[in-house]
Amino acid sequence: MNQCFPTIVLVAVTFPVSLALADVDVRDADADMFPTNIQYDPAIPTPESMLGHKLGHEPVRHHKLVEYITTVANMSDRLSIEVIGYTHERRPILFIVATSPENHANIDEIRAQHIALTEPDSGQSVTDDMPMVSWINYGVHGAESSGMDASLPFIYYLAAAQGEAIERILENSIVLVTAIFNPDGHSKRVAWFDAYGGQQAIADPAHIEHDFNWQLARTNHYWFDLNRQWLLLTQPESRAWMRKWHEWRPNLSVDYHEMGGDRTYYFHPGISTRTNPIVPDEAERLLAETARTSESFLDAEGRLYFHGESFDNYYIGKGSTFPLINGGVGVLFEAAAALGRELETPNGLRTYRENIRKHFRTSIASIEAGANLRMDYLRYQKAFYDSAIEEAASHKTKAWVFAAPGDPARMHLFADVLNFHRIETYKLNRDIVIDGRTYHASDALIVPAKQPQHRMIRSIFETVSEFEDTTFYDVSTYTMPPAFGLQYAPLGSREFRGNLVGDAYAPPMPVAAPPDESSYGYVFEWGSYYAPRALQRVLGHNIRARVATKPFTAVTTKGNVEFARGSIVVPFDRQETERADIADLMRAIVAEDGVSVHSLASGRSANGTAGINVGGPSVTPVTEPKVLLVVGRGISLYDAGEIWHLLDLRMQMPVTLRERDRLDGIDWNRYTHIVFSSGDYDDYDPEFAGRLRQWVAEGGTIIGLQNAAPWVRASVLEWLDPESEEGLAAAAAAALEDDEEEEEEESERIAYAEKDDRDAIDVIGGAIFSADLDNTHPLGFGYSSRSISLHKNVETPMAATANPYATVIAYLQEEPVLSGYVSDDNREALAGTPALIAERMGNGSVILFADNPNFRGYWYGTNKLFLNALFFSTIFDPPAD
Repeated sequence: MNQCFPTIVLVAVTFPVSLALADVDVRDADADMFPTNIQYDPAIPTPESMLGHKLGHEPVRHHKLVEYITTVANMSDRLSIEVIGYTHERRPILFIVATSPENHANIDEIRAQHIALTEPDSGQSVTDDMPMVSWINYGVHGAESSGMDASLPFIYYLAAAQGEAIERILENSIVLVTAIFNPDGHSKRVAWFDAYGGQQAIADPAHIEHDFNWQLARTNHYWFDLNRQWLLLTQPESRAWMRKWHEWRPNLSVDYHEMGGDRTYYFHPGISTRTNPIVPDEAERLLAETARTSESFLDAEGRLYFHGESFDNYYIGKGSTFPLINGGVGVLFEAAAALGRELETPNGLRTYRENIRKHFRTSIASIEAGANLRMDYLRYQKAFYDSAIEEAASHKTKAWVFAAPGDPARMHLFADVLNFHRIETYKLNRDIVIDGRTYHASDALIVPAKQPQHRMIRSIFETVSEFEDTTFYDVSTYTMPPAFGLQYAPLGSREFRGNLVGDAYAPPMPVAAPPDESSYGYVFEWGSYYAPRALQRVLGHNIRARVATKPFTAVTTKGNVEFARGSIVVPFDRQETERADIADLMRAIVAEDGVSVHSLASGRSANGTAGINVGGPSVTPVTEPKVLLVVGRGISLYDAGEIWHLLDLRMQMPVTLRERDRLDGIDWNRYTHIVFSSGDYDDYDPEFAGRLRQWVAEGGTIIGLQNAAPWVRASVLEWLDPESEEGLAAAAAAALEDDEEEEEEESERIAYAEKDDRDAIDVIGGAIFSADLDNTHPLGFGYSSRSISLHKNVETPMAATANPYATVIAYLQEEPVLSGYVSDDNREALAGTPALIAERMGNGSVILFADNPNFRGYWYGTNKLFLNALFFSTIFDPPAD
């Protein structure tokens, strides 16, 4: 049978495609702040119920944060709370302990057993029921406020969450929460939002709400980056939280931050080649395992994140690295900053609430990881400290000896840092000679290497010169004795004997013996760290003082005494203050500044007519500095803050702060010194530059530090009228030199993959240089040795001037680098160049520092260089014509 099939004709028809895509509001992903698969105790108030707004609507003010956390902690049997310290602005820092009620009932015993794991001689073993300890710190950088606000839902969760998961975590963990690390910085961030945030969320990056001075809010009151203070301890906030950290010695420490808004979400592990070599491999394994729970949470929500491509664990003074050399693991989390309520970014709309939620939920993930890895963490902690003793036994250095002859204050300050970090410090039992230098039992200390903190000791004392990776997120060295200006030496097996170790040293603040009554006046030496504070006390009370520019021998009530250059004489002659009041002030100086004061019996020299008399021209009057410190946008607030802190707090010296763009409105005659710290000086050409030069010529002193020094030099010291013949000739010569340099430069083809490494190769992230100091120059007064160490993070060399006496400090020509990474090109370019130049200009002076003598507040050994530039800047003379 034949079948007939219909003919099928295929016709191509084109239709316009229109897919109905539903609009999605990215904000909806963060609508639920808390996990929705569990129940919560209704008796515990939510953050929103007390704040009156949703989290993320605005940064939470500190007093509201304190009120909420205190209220919840007092309602829950899972939480205890205490105030562990106060900021410079007297804001409280809260510390919360979260665990099961059963653990709370035995908290002292649990802590004692946990601490015993870090003490090899204790005999403590890891038991099956021993809780691990997690530490969650929020808000070390005030500008990164999502980390602060994440503490509120986390505290709520710890108190209110119900179910097996939270019960298991609290049974197996002690969760420590510091809320918050930096209240003063956070309050500045909130103040900016209050001033410029409105009812409507403005995501436009150009909106002023997103343009706050991040340095101002990131830092504490004195503009210190508190996340560089875990090791250094110069600020009250860090001393408060570090005291608790050492009391508990956590297994896991988690640190919350924000980064650039154009990124996604970061958490450790960091770049593996930039991990400090002292960190054990097992710590890195635990770190990677700890990240898994946070990865799982973010994966489940389809969130972007990354690690291993940024940040590092090299500098041990940061919150995520310090735990790694103290038997634990540290994890850094970084959210992409919204800089306000919302922000348009290359990755889409970023909201403040999203960042709070991510930090909060990864906080839960982190303590869950801690509980899951509890036994691994505890065994690792015990093995870390047990192996420290074994490593010390095989290490070539058996101890370090150190001294600061003539300055017990710097010894006190250094030993205080060591003892704070649980490093046992002892008096030297007998004199010892190392490399030709005698360390005396009367003023030297010794630190044996064989201690549980062996790795910490090595990190503090050892210099470093070899690096797997030459790119650094922070400094490449942090060897501390040079920073304190100490004489120090390692002791090997031959030098170290048990009888070198004397009694344990508990560092007291040094107090000098009170001086005798005097009929003539007083004198104190300049070598003590707090001698400038003592001089400020004198001058601040309108008491006349004189400084010795040459060594002299005076007749005192105790006999003849030799005094070095820089010694301060306070005579009774021509004073408008009663002698009894001057005597009281001298007693305050010895008691509060630890400076020895000698009572003069006569004004004549003990060396007869050939000697220096205290009333002669070699002992010249010194006047109180009236200092203006330039601050504001365009200035590194870190560096300016270190100066402010040094003067205002440590030396108790008044200092005026003035924004750089408002200097034209000052009364120039009020100030003896104007200080320009580092900052952005490219194309900086203020209208007041002519008045500044006039002020210097009339008797003022201008100080330029780091990259401010070239600007000060060009704009003041070596300024030429661009319309003059000299100015035109100089401009033509500079243009010719630039052309010649361009011709000499050869273009080389390089693979783009090498760009990051090559860009970093000549950067000096932070190294220590050895230098030669002219300690006969007034800016070198107070230093007994010509050898000095300097912190350096600026690559550009400073050329010498024509004045042969102007270079107060020069880097060594041979082997200028003491510790840290410096490229061969930089090493060659900087060798032998000036580090400190002092020139007279008219009746005034120009002082140029190539480096920062006040770096991070812990370079006590070079602070005096800067203070000398204030007190003694006009007592030296220019060369004779």
